[in-house]
Amino acid sequence: MKRITYWPQLVLGELEIFLLFFSSDIAPGNLTAFFSFFTPFVFLGLTFNWGALLGWSAIRGSCEWSVCLPLYFAGVMWTLVYDTIYAHQDKRDDVIIGVKSTALQFKEDTKQWLSGFSLAMLLSLCMAGMNCNQMFPYYSAVAAVGAHLAHQIYTLDIDKPEDCWKKFASNRTVGVLLFTGIVLGNLWKQKDPKNIEEPLENK
Repeated sequence: MKRITYWPQLVLGELEIFLLFFSSDIAPGNLTAFFSFFTPFVFLGLTFNWGALLGWSAIRGSCEWSVCLPLYFAGVMWTLVYDTIYAHQDKRDDVIIGVKSTALQFKEDTKQWLSGFSLAMLLSLCMAGMNCNQMFPYYSAVAAVGAHLAHQIYTLDIDKPEDCWKKFASNRTVGVLLFTGIVLGNLWKQKDPKNIEEPLENK
């Protein structure tokens, strides 16, 4: 009889509930003031990207940490990129009402921070791909994501809310590119006989 829920799903699901509570109810309040401007944004990233762990365990029955953790970390870094851009739209109002954000923390250094987050994201995506034997379409998609993020950051005007919204919304393209690369990469692996693993003594 097939199990309805594997234990990793149960554990990860319970942890996600904790993150949802912590990020929505606690992080934006006292802990934000106590710790740093980063708290709500980091917990948003941790919560939004939990599916990288939960989804893998739901399909495979366990977590391949060498793949899931880099993928998860890449998602958190991506969240910091687009949410910081989004925060620049409201920074004047945030100052008035006392809301803290990475936009106010980074100020004129925002592009350097965004570049660092993007680089960490791309390296993590490459690591995840290498650890699950991804193929050319996947790495092509990662390269396209890198080019898109580079253009996004280079042309970003953090003092124009309408441009911040435009750049924030353009992150949909990042998701489409990456999803397409994953799908095509997996199809490539299935069709290419060279990807069949050989015994070590035959190599």
